[in-house]
Parts: sequence; C-alpha cells; structure tokens
Amino acid sequence: MDEIAQHTVLVIDDDREMRDSLEQLLTSSGFKPILLPNAKTAKASIENELPDVVLCDVRMPGITGLELLEQLKPESAAPIVMMSAHGDIPMAVDALQKGAYSFLEKPFDPRRLLNILKNAASMHRLAEREKRLRARLADLTDLDKVLLGESDVIKSLKREILDLADANASVLLVGETGTGKELVARAIHNLGNRSEEPFIAVNCAAIPQSQFEEMIFGVEGSGEQGVEGLLQQANKGTLFLDELKAMPLEFQAKILRVIETGEYHRVGASQQIKSDFRIISTSDEPLEQAAKRGEFRNDLLYRVNTVVLSLPGLRHRPDDIELLFSHFTNRFATIYEVSVPTLTSDDIAVLMSYDWPGNVRELSSVCERRVLASRRGNGSVKSALALDEDLDVPENLRGAVAAFERQLISKALAAHNGRMDAVAEALGISRRTLNEKIVKLDLDKDKAIGQSSR
Repeated sequence: MDEIAQHTVLVIDDDREMRDSLEQLLTSSGFKPILLPNAKTAKASIENELPDVVLCDVRMPGITGLELLEQLKPESAAPIVMMSAHGDIPMAVDALQKGAYSFLEKPFDPRRLLNILKNAASMHRLAEREKRLRARLADLTDLDKVLLGESDVIKSLKREILDLADANASVLLVGETGTGKELVARAIHNLGNRSEEPFIAVNCAAIPQSQFEEMIFGVEGSGEQGVEGLLQQANKGTLFLDELKAMPLEFQAKILRVIETGEYHRVGASQQIKSDFRIISTSDEPLEQAAKRGEFRNDLLYRVNTVVLSLPGLRHRPDDIELLFSHFTNRFATIYEVSVPTLTSDDIAVLMSYDWPGNVRELSSVCERRVLASRRGNGSVKSALALDEDLDVPENLRGAVAAFERQLISKALAAHNGRMDAVAEALGISRRTLNEKIVKLDLDKDKAIGQSSR
C-alpha cells in the first residue's frame, strides 16, 4: 500500500450495487475511490479531483460511457478504463480506437481489474512526472536568462531558487547593491505557485515616513475616497520588501503583526482585512548586524529570514565577468544598432583587475558606455570606467587574473581573521589550493590579516 495508496480512481457507474462493490474492493486494495452515479459531472470531477485513472461503465442513462470518452480524451490526461455487462468485440474495439486505456467485460476478475488500474495509474504518474520535469527544465532555461553565469556560486544559487520556489516560506536576500536582488525575487515568484498572482515591490527606503502607513495599509473611505494599500494589492501573491532595514522601527512592529496574523486594517478603519501573501525581502548586510545595533527588531528578523540567500558580489565570481560583458555589449549593440565592439586583451585586463563595487549593475552601465563610444569609432573598457590613466592595470590577462586573485584572497583573509579553513570555504577552493595560491602570488598573509583591524 506504499505507492498504490496515493492512486485515485474515479468510478462512474449507474448501478449502485456495482459502485458499492467497487468502492469496497478499491479501498481494501489501497486505492482512493471517488464515486459518481452518472457522467453529467464527470468532467468537473476530473478537473477538481485530478484522478490517476477513470473507470467508467459503457451503458448509462443520459451520457453514455463512449460519449463521455469522446468528450474527455482530447483533454483528459488520466487513462480511461471502460467496462460493460453487454460488451462484445466491436464495442471493445470502438472504445480502444476512441482512446480508452483498456476494456473489461462484466463480471470481471477483481485481480485483473486491479492490475489494469494499477498499471494505468502508474503510467499516468510517470507521464505527469515527465511533464513536470519538462516544465522544470523550461523554468531553468528562464532562470538562466535572469541569472547569467556559470561560476559555482551562481549555479548553487540557481539550485536554491528552484528548490524553494514552490514553498511559501519567507525569503531574505542578502547582497551588495547591484547584485540583482530584485531579479532573484521576481525569479522566485515567477517559478513558484503564486506566479499568476501579483508581485508587489515596496522600496522601504523610498517611501516618506509620513506616508508609509497609508501606502502599506491603505486609507478607509467610500468610493474614490478610499485608497487600496499595497498589502491588499499583494493578496495571494508576493510582497517584495526591498531594503527592509530602512523601514522605521514603529512600522516594523505593525508589519510583524500582519505577518503573524494575516490581518490588518486600513488607516481610519476598525474592520480587519485579511491578506495572504508571501514575503521576500532584501538587505545589503546580514540583518543580525542591524538588530545588534538596535536598528531592526529581532522578532521581525525571525519572521523574514526563514530562508536566507546570499547573492555574491561580482568580484567573487570572476569567471563570469567576461561572459556578462559579452552579454551586455551584445544587447546594447542591438539597441543602438551598432556592431559589437571588439574585446581586446587590454579590456580583459581592466575587467579582471577592477573591483566592481557596483557589481553587475555597474558592469551593465560600463557596457552601455562602451557601446555608445564605439558609435564614434573609439572607446575602451578603461575609458568607459572613467579610470585614471595612471591606474596600475596589468598589461596582460595573466597579470590581471593574478592581481584579482591577490585582492580577493587578501580580503577573505582579513574578513575571516586568517582562519584558513573558513577562507578556503568562502573562496570555494580547497585548503591546499589556497596555500599554493598564497605562495604563488607572494601574498603577505600577516599584512592582509592586519588590514581587518584598521
């Protein structure tokens, strides 16, 4: 009864004794039977109950089994088994030609019936699983369009997004400015079970404090005088709270209550309103740090950080920089109707040695400036970045990569106070590889660690 217990059989037969007998047989064999005395409501039952297999009598008053088969087969994914006490070979052939999975003549051998139903239901489950896998692959393709990159950290992030998309758990996205937090939030929404419902974005830092309550909760009134709040707009969908840390403390308490109870009231009203929404929020730093400084409520933190996703800065995914540059320059070249500018070795050296404090957003802007400059027949990545001419940029790609690795490892050493296992884990490399790179790059470990205390 392990696998078969999950199989649902929709039984349609006008004979009450037959229905009762089939109900007893199917239930004792681990199936979940749903019984109908005629075919009038069969279509609605299939849409609502999503049975794994349909067992239907041929001769019934009103809509016959064969007529129902013709109506259902173009739409219904569930296999249909026909049965009749007046069956003959022509009837069986007709039923099979119209799409029936099998045909049984009454009275039938119970074991044969159960085997047919089990095989039909298992086939249906496999077909549905394949459909879900195909849809998942299609979703993954869309996700690849949103989160460009082949580095390990991006691949891991994509897997996490796919794993939690269908859950209703609150998600906190932590990452620097320009790492694509809203893109990830929209991807989670679009891949989840609320994708057909609204995605309401709220920039907590952009709403004036004097208008915060009215915008979030709405204002009571009749006709055009009433104002629908963002909570009401987000009902059944996703409420995206961008820069959550900027929300005033007094409003944090009110949002906390809404999350806990699912209820709130408009400004000026006493009647409670219910709203069902999923919370996805962002912060440019771990909210635990803000909570320690007294800038964020601990109780709200525990409500919004059920799942925490960390978005890597561009400097932590150097393998993706050239790919992203190519993507953005191709896109802007199409927009401005110019040829894609050639990426020179000097350009690559600058791309790899630059720190990218503005992350992917900054890279996109640099690509646009580079393409615009190419319309005039000149330009380079260095000029698009508006870097000082005397900036120390390596002359070749190998030097650029070495400079970038030196900078990245130094920052990791400082951040983890020289704890080599933690540094290696943060960089996504082994402890042995880390030691080899420190020696190869002639990196002063003690000096790098000392920078963390300055």
